[in-house]
Amino acid sequence: MALKIITDSASDVPRSLIEKYDLHVIPTPVVIEEKDYFDGETIFPEEFYNILRSGTDVKTYHINSFMFHKHFEPYAKKGDQVIYLCFSTGIAGTFNAANLAKQELLEEYPDFDLTIIDTKCASLGFGLATEKALKLAANNVDKKTLVEAINFYCSNMEHIFTVETLEYLYKGGRLSRTSAIAGGLLDIKPIIEITDAGALQAIEKVRGRGKSLKRIVEIVGERGKDLKEQTIGLVHGDDKKTIEEVKEMLREKYGCQNFLESYIGCAIGAHTGPGVIGVIFLSEESPYKELEKIH
Repeated sequence: MALKIITDSASDVPRSLIEKYDLHVIPTPVVIEEKDYFDGETIFPEEFYNILRSGTDVKTYHINSFMFHKHFEPYAKKGDQVIYLCFSTGIAGTFNAANLAKQELLEEYPDFDLTIIDTKCASLGFGLATEKALKLAANNVDKKTLVEAINFYCSNMEHIFTVETLEYLYKGGRLSRTSAIAGGLLDIKPIIEITDAGALQAIEKVRGRGKSLKRIVEIVGERGKDLKEQTIGLVHGDDKKTIEEVKEMLREKYGCQNFLESYIGCAIGAHTGPGVIGVIFLSEESPYKELEKIH
C-alpha cells in the first residue's frame, strides 16, 4: 500500500515535475474540429497554441466520471491511499464527476481511501500546491497532515492573470461583443484573479500590455508574503519572452529567487488565448516550509 498524490492537467504542472515524481496527471479533454484530444497526452501546448492562432474551433469539457473511474481504479485495486487535487468547482464540474466515480468504486472496493480536494485553484495554482504536497510526501508526511497542508496552500493561493487579446474571453461568453470590440479599440487589458470561491473575475482594467504586466507585479507585492523565500508560479500562453520579462521584474522589485514555470495548457488556454500571462503565489507564509525541504 502506497500514498499517491494525483492531479489533472488543468494544474499545468511542468513536465519536469511529472517526471521527477512520476506524477499521475489525468488529462483534460479538448475537442478540435470535432475530434477528441487529451491535454498533455495527445496534444501539447506548442501545437495547441498554433492551432488557436489558425482560427480553428477549439472546445473543452471536463473530465467525466467514466474517465475518473478508469484512472482511480488501479489504486483501488492495490489498496493505495490517494489524494487527488482537483480543478476548481468555480470553473469546471470536475469535482462532482470525480466524486461520482469515487462512489461507484466504493461499491466494489469499500476500503478505497481516496480524498478528493476541491482546490478552488486553477492552472499552476493547484500545480504549486501539488508540488509542495509531493515534497511533503517524499519526506514521509502522513496523509492527515498532507491534506491539512494542501488546504492551507490552496486557501492562500493568489492567481493574477492578464490576456493579450479579448477575443477568447468573448468566445467563451465571459465578455460581451460590445465590450470586446470597445476594449480592443482602446487596448484594454483586464487583470483577472481567481476568487476565494474559485471563479474567474476581472478586478481591474489597464490600457496597454506593458502597464498590465507592471500592474500584475505590483499586485504580487501588495498581496504576497515571504516573496524572497517562496516559490512563485509563472505561466504563459506560448509567450516565453514576456514571462521572462515578468520574472526579471519580480527579481528586481522583491528579490524573488525561486520560480516554477509552465505553459498554460488547453483547459484554460482555450478560453484565454495565446499571450495570456499569470503569476501565482502565496498570500501567507507557509508553516510547512521546513517539511517541504527534501531531506
